[in-house]
Amino acid sequence: MKLADVTGGLRLGIDVGATKTAAVLIDPTGAVAHEVRLPTALGEEGVLATISTAIKEIAAAARLDGAGFTSVGIGIPGTVDPVTGRVSHAVNLGVEDLDLATLVAARTGLAVRVENDVKAAALGAYHALRDPAAADGSEEIDSMAYLNLGTGLAAGFVLGGELWRGARGVAGEIGHIPVAEGPACPCGQRGCLELYASGSALARLWPSDDPQPVRALFDAADAGDDTAAKVRRSFMASVASAVRILVLTMDVDLVVIGGGISNLGQRLLDALRAALDAQASTSRFLASQNLSPRVRLVPHGVPVAAVGAAFIGVPGYAVGWR
Repeated sequence: MKLADVTGGLRLGIDVGATKTAAVLIDPTGAVAHEVRLPTALGEEGVLATISTAIKEIAAAARLDGAGFTSVGIGIPGTVDPVTGRVSHAVNLGVEDLDLATLVAARTGLAVRVENDVKAAALGAYHALRDPAAADGSEEIDSMAYLNLGTGLAAGFVLGGELWRGARGVAGEIGHIPVAEGPACPCGQRGCLELYASGSALARLWPSDDPQPVRALFDAADAGDDTAAKVRRSFMASVASAVRILVLTMDVDLVVIGGGISNLGQRLLDALRAALDAQASTSRFLASQNLSPRVRLVPHGVPVAAVGAAFIGVPGYAVGWR
């Protein structure tokens, strides 16, 4: 696919996940020229080794040496200082504190920028949806929220083509907004939204050995299982609440759903839109916001976090706390 507003040389983006790492090379025409995926080795040395291997494999696929890259960006879980490239509290990677940008630059001789993976995915989704060749992405998008439905729940904002991080970098951490007098959350609060609208929430509410537990839940509900239907209604209402929070706080043009749960595809989108419409049916105010048409799925098959990381790495890209 061709990404919007891409100029310059070859841009490398790397998305470091808890199990897999994806890397993409975007060429001067804006196309994803090469893509590699490899297992992520955990721990600080494991993460560094994985990133080094991804760079080498992309370079080999493109028949380049390190000098061929115009920029390198990395998306990674945890708390990230986008100015220094330091990563902390990336628990699922076994990383407590790592000066990632400096260490990768020292190993590779490349200038490196680092961003939180959800924020990188937000930027990647924004550019992917603005692909002129996409069936539903040709219109101008001024503002967008990316809602990551994975093991946890978090969001990223793109306003006027740039990430909005907030005063301290926590913009979009809506998973830790308490919505009920509920169970304890690892963050220290109780009843956080993440406890009701995430993969970990489904694991608690609908225990399953199925390798695709969300699909199994939807299948059981469609087959007439009353418990599954109740869990699905509750889960989708909570996801709808997350969308409502994003729209009512930032009034974005679009809310794009990504993360592992989004792999369910149209079934998830249909259920979410139905939940939003049900909530709007009892509120003239919500009905006036036209919420359900403002929700999209992340483009299928596009490694948006790696693509967004490539844009993070562009020299001159804004990296302040904005």
